[in-house]
Amino acid sequence: MTAKILDGKAAAAEIKAELAERVAALREKGIVPGIATVLVGADPASQLYVGMKHRQSEAIGMNSIQRELPADATQAEVEAVIDELNADPSCHGYIVQLPLPKHLDTDAILERIDPAKDADGLHPTNLGRLVLNVNAPIRTPLPCTPRGVIELLLRNDYDLKGKHVVVVGRGVTIGRPMGLLLTRRDINATVTQVHTGTPDMSPYLREADVIVAGAGVKHLITAADVKPGAAVLDVGVTRETDPETGKSKVHGDVDPAVAEVAGWISPNPGGVGPMTVALLMTNVVEAAERTAA
Repeated sequence: MTAKILDGKAAAAEIKAELAERVAALREKGIVPGIATVLVGADPASQLYVGMKHRQSEAIGMNSIQRELPADATQAEVEAVIDELNADPSCHGYIVQLPLPKHLDTDAILERIDPAKDADGLHPTNLGRLVLNVNAPIRTPLPCTPRGVIELLLRNDYDLKGKHVVVVGRGVTIGRPMGLLLTRRDINATVTQVHTGTPDMSPYLREADVIVAGAGVKHLITAADVKPGAAVLDVGVTRETDPETGKSKVHGDVDPAVAEVAGWISPNPGGVGPMTVALLMTNVVEAAERTAA
């Protein structure tokens, strides 16, 4: 068996084409969806990531707002930028690029974001609303990466209803909110969560119809862990320096040999990553649409 590739680049391109039409409709009403980023310091990886978000947003007609501060910016200076974006009607959603320098209180900064403008969908208020709301439509921003996982499966005609999903990892970006989205009644999956503190996760993995691997441990999931025909989505990231080239190389949580056992597999990079950016823009466009309603 050779797994079907869950192509995140192709699915993200579909989403961006749809978003371009929605942005055009908003522009006709005099509303230009505005996405902003706050970058503290000059980390090269963060600069590349932020630049890519802005290029993709501008390509579909969104207004791109960038706020950059030096690495030694004070807590008060960063919070002043947050307050400015909260009050700016041209900004419909924004993110604070992580990680922040260690001298800053990251939790206090993230909690200062207006929940309605939380482009990442990870503000405590929005996560709390997700916890409370199992049945009704959600009209608040949703966590981008977990939403991207689900969207990638749905756009490949994979029906999650009744499926057993094992989520590997317990981080706030993927692991913790993943189960909240999957167990909503409109998705209706059954979820087991394992993590690096699970003594032996293999028995759980072998029972899974779907594995979402987001622990950030290189090649944690092996072919022996996967039920034949299962869908495996590789969301973990481990960066290592290639000794031959000196360049940084990205490895996922899923061993390449899993592709010979699984029915569906998302590559890493090129799988869920592009979906995260597409769903980030979706959160901002949806926020702009709510202001127009």
